[in-house]
Amino acid sequence: MITIIILIVLAAIVMYFIGMYNGLVRSRNNYKNAFAQIDVQLTRRHDLIPNLTEVAKGYMAHERGTFEAVTQARNAAMSGLAAAKAQPGNAQAMQKLGGAESQLTHALGRLFAVAEAYPDLKANQNMMQLSEELSSTENRVAFSRQAYNDAVMTYNNRCQVFPASMMVGQFGFQNAEPLTMDDPAKREAPKVSFS
Repeated sequence: MITIIILIVLAAIVMYFIGMYNGLVRSRNNYKNAFAQIDVQLTRRHDLIPNLTEVAKGYMAHERGTFEAVTQARNAAMSGLAAAKAQPGNAQAMQKLGGAESQLTHALGRLFAVAEAYPDLKANQNMMQLSEELSSTENRVAFSRQAYNDAVMTYNNRCQVFPASMMVGQFGFQNAEPLTMDDPAKREAPKVSFS
């Protein structure tokens, strides 16, 4: 009788650890899948940018520096995406991607700011359509990034809670890095003074 009870307890312990391991695998796969959704949206964003700049070039021929900045930022972002795609969740890859995407966002912001000075360009149907598609893609990127960061948080929580924290290193599980795209200093609330 005691042997049966011991076997049942051992079986329950083994099943518990199997369930914990499988949960970690599922969580890791979730955040990798969530990153794949970011990849789709960022690739779409990167593909829209050459079309946008080509339409704008016809109107803003003397704004060469702006176009070069957008092109360089796009290339850096594509490079960061390729590195992050190879290792989703890797801290260095996520930081490189986040920094490159922030630079691209700022370069695009400059392009749109300069485009404001060209009424014919703002009224151009292709420019309006591309701007709308880019804006829609930006929203999708933000949603995908939020889903990825949520999946990373769930995975990291699973890795860090006891007793899983004792076995994650033995099975090659490592913490994943969330994706941020802005400097924390730039997110500070502006200081307002009425004096």
